[in-house]
Amino acid sequence: MKKIICTCLVAGGVLYAQPADVQVKPPTVQKKAVVTRGDVKIIEATENIRYISQQMAKEYLFLFLTPRQEETKAALKRSLIELADNLRVISATTKDRDTKDILEFLAYSKDQIAQIFTEKIDKEKAALMLDYSETLLEGADSIAAAHAYDFTQEEHMLIIAKKMEYLTERMMKYYIALHVGFDNPNNKEQMKEAIGKFDENMKQIAAYDYPKEVRPVEKEMVRAWKANRGFLSRSESLFIPKLMLLSTNVLEELTARIALYHNKNQ
Repeated sequence: MKKIICTCLVAGGVLYAQPADVQVKPPTVQKKAVVTRGDVKIIEATENIRYISQQMAKEYLFLFLTPRQEETKAALKRSLIELADNLRVISATTKDRDTKDILEFLAYSKDQIAQIFTEKIDKEKAALMLDYSETLLEGADSIAAAHAYDFTQEEHMLIIAKKMEYLTERMMKYYIALHVGFDNPNNKEQMKEAIGKFDENMKQIAAYDYPKEVRPVEKEMVRAWKANRGFLSRSESLFIPKLMLLSTNVLEELTARIALYHNKNQ
């Protein structure tokens, strides 16, 4: 994957130029000792950022594959607005200095993505989108780790469901990437890892004792994943992007219904 060129790293409030071909990573933060309602809001925002980070890269790669998709362009703009909204939620909530530094870094990345959206679509920008999606993901992970606390069972299951939504986008990001010129070993391994994590989370969903009215959704979700997993495992020999996007959308909708149940059940 092509690395981000001429990006910046926030350190102590000062922006430093980053040499070419060096993967940029946001600074890490330490886990917070005292938990507040603000931490809950921040955890929710980081889950949204994880999802959006993978969704935008997937949509851009699909746009690169089929450049006349006006609907996809509109979806990218909406995702960018949602990203900015979630960054603002964290900014308005946190008082942690390290978290604020990471936010500056992520805001810079968001601005670079916005610039990419105004320019002609090409392979170089697709590579940058892959890199920025990882930057946003790492930043969200660092902020979430700093605001983590002991979750209740329902909160834990909600987070599991939210992770599965983002993992669906991540799998599709790499599914498309591998067929539009980014078929390197690292991307293959990342896709394999995302599938493995989804499998692990699906086991927790299948083991949960859902009420009668929710069981059909859980069972349909298991069936949908089995079908999608079969196609993903054959991705090197079978590339059907439009069908896979429709199929994973169904999986995502079912996952969202499970997430809604746990959200209401807290």
